[in-house]
Amino acid sequence: MRRVLILFFLGLAGCASLAPVDPSFRSFAEVAERVEPVARAECLDKDPSRNCDFQVQVDLDPDQPPNAFQTVDRKGRPVVIFTASMIQSFRNRDEMAFVMSHEVAHHILGHLDKQRRNAMQGAVFLGELVSLEGGTAEEIANAQYVGAVVGARSYSKSFELEADAMGTVITHLAGYRPSIGVRFFEEIPDPGDSFLGTHPANPDRILVVTETIRKFQLN
Repeated sequence: MRRVLILFFLGLAGCASLAPVDPSFRSFAEVAERVEPVARAECLDKDPSRNCDFQVQVDLDPDQPPNAFQTVDRKGRPVVIFTASMIQSFRNRDEMAFVMSHEVAHHILGHLDKQRRNAMQGAVFLGELVSLEGGTAEEIANAQYVGAVVGARSYSKSFELEADAMGTVITHLAGYRPSIGVRFFEEIPDPGDSFLGTHPANPDRILVVTETIRKFQLN
């Protein structure tokens, strides 16, 4: 069974959970305590009816590759999950805050909901198209699957860039330097600009961040 560390926040649970001995985890917990209240405030400001009670979790499985992503639990509570190897890959707290702010921005901007709608629309469209052409039940099912994948990925790159821009602002409001955090993109593999890729090229992401810093006169 995979071990998961849940980070609670002073403003929510009355105490902060103890992080593992590795100092990078302690730093991560401290960053989370500063980023979460800012993310919650930004989330409620954008949509007061939205569940903005963020929870940050750490996947302690040492075999999991570096990764961070945002999801929601069964009650609709936004959850941001980092693998242990991801946390250990950060060189400073600014990078931690930047990536965390990017992930919470996905929820604030409603990207998961939009992605699901895009996937459903893609599945329906391609499925109906194959059905009208007289496709078999299996062919229609395959078309729906392909349509869902294409639909889900159609705007994924723009979602990432939107989250980069908002995450830049959240990083600054939490007291960290997005100008340092953005250097994280210089250390990770560049996915390029492949067709139906899920992430934009690193130079494009760096450009969005630097333009946001300049626009709002951040640091």
